[in-house]
Amino acid sequence: MTTRILIVDDQDEIRVGIKAMLRLDPSLVVAGDLSDGLQVVPFLRGHPVDLVLMDIRMPGIDGVEATRRIRKEYPSEKMRVIVLTTFDQDDIVLAALRAGANGFLSKTVSPTELVAGITEVVGGGGALSAAATAALIGHMTESPPPVIDQELLRRFDALTPRERDVVVLVASGLGNDEIAAQMSVSPFTVKTHAVRAMTKVGARDRAQLVSFTFRAGLYP
Repeated sequence: MTTRILIVDDQDEIRVGIKAMLRLDPSLVVAGDLSDGLQVVPFLRGHPVDLVLMDIRMPGIDGVEATRRIRKEYPSEKMRVIVLTTFDQDDIVLAALRAGANGFLSKTVSPTELVAGITEVVGGGGALSAAATAALIGHMTESPPPVIDQELLRRFDALTPRERDVVVLVASGLGNDEIAAQMSVSPFTVKTHAVRAMTKVGARDRAQLVSFTFRAGLYP
């Protein structure tokens, strides 16, 4: 299957560099590239796009607001958004995820990591760089919710003990390979448990699963 990608970044050299990295996978097709967040929604209205690679710092409106506008007009998760930036502060990570982003990757990722992140997000998962994950978890642990979300906690009751164990390890910042080694199972088994857990609690991706876990009071 072909994945049609829109690149949004105010720096010409960044857009050129991303295009070069995407050539690693012939299934990834650049549908267009823009330099201004204000142009995104008008472009999407006239062009079929599966995923948007979105910069944060841009003229007009920033990537968070542009993502929020995408979600307002295209609430379906079929329209995926990955935020690409050099900034990994917790407030930016949270703002992007709350706006509806499906992933958050650093511009310093390798071409292989970028393609892998896109593949994960298009497949229904989420992609967070190591720095973004650390920022998100750091914010959650430093500022736990004052009141446990009882509705979310009830959703977690539907998880099997194994799924619950995987969820807590995901919330601690471990990747599939690390969780697999700790639980003595395969990475595929870990991913299967994580996907089932996301379905049961209503999380759209791993990033939201982490957020739900903390809001339900299930701290690693």
